[in-house]
Amino acid sequence: MRCALRLVCKLMGGVWFFWASLLPLTSMAQNALTPQAPSPFSLTDDRGRKVVIDKAPQRIITLLPSLGEIVCELQACERLVGVDRYSNWPERVKSLPQLGGIDDTQLESLVKLKPDLVLLARSSRITQRLESMGITVVALEPQNQEDMRRVIQLIAGALHLPQPQDRAQALWQSIQQKLDAAALRVPVKAKGMRIYFEAGSGYFAAGEASYIGETLKRLGLVNVVTPSMGAFPQINPEFVVKANPQIIFMGERTATDLKNRPGWQRIEAISQQRICAFTPAQSDIIVRSGPRIPEAADLMVACLKRMFPE
Repeated sequence: MRCALRLVCKLMGGVWFFWASLLPLTSMAQNALTPQAPSPFSLTDDRGRKVVIDKAPQRIITLLPSLGEIVCELQACERLVGVDRYSNWPERVKSLPQLGGIDDTQLESLVKLKPDLVLLARSSRITQRLESMGITVVALEPQNQEDMRRVIQLIAGALHLPQPQDRAQALWQSIQQKLDAAALRVPVKAKGMRIYFEAGSGYFAAGEASYIGETLKRLGLVNVVTPSMGAFPQINPEFVVKANPQIIFMGERTATDLKNRPGWQRIEAISQQRICAFTPAQSDIIVRSGPRIPEAADLMVACLKRMFPE
């Protein structure tokens, strides 16, 4: 009798152990089937403010063209519900509501779109008003290419994309590869030449420290506006005469008055007619600190090739 009881106990113990061993597996299976709540993404924006984004935003407004372009290049263009008046790429953003610019954003129209995330420039005037209404705001304004890389990473995270850092890195590597390809097409005679890039009216220049200046350096050109002068300094016209650039890049609208600038006829770039005057559409691409920097480089290289045909 005792032997029989011992046998039963052993069998029961074995059964209990078998089922007990399955409990963790059952629990793991249940956990796998249960949807996991997304982890909040936190970032520090260009105001130095910490912003927490709890879940993937579905109604995004961008108030700086380059930020909208980054969203679209990260394959999230369909989440945009509004943009600033200057956004014109890719083609699909042209059909979105335009909400003004940095200084005159149409606040009422913006609020009606019920955004769950607004991406704007650090210098925007409506940031505090939007935050007071409970709207999540992230201020990002890249000044150079390393800034741009950081901003791409932050936006990928803020959008709660799958594998956000992998996506951001893939986009950045694509940009770098295209820039390398553009640099290989620069005419040999242009390499090492001094260049002045006028970024806007009022003698604002793109210095070596700017994202435009970094592209020029990548192409083998020597910027006469040194890093110590800042990214986009307003300079004295006499400085350009003394620097005597061999090439000048500027918008075609500002290029029309070159002949009337005192002393500028002595500049080698003007006397040798080495001036690239970009159209407004081309300037849009060149002056934006976004993912189309390789296109900007291509425009620069194309002009250099016209100057120095091989």
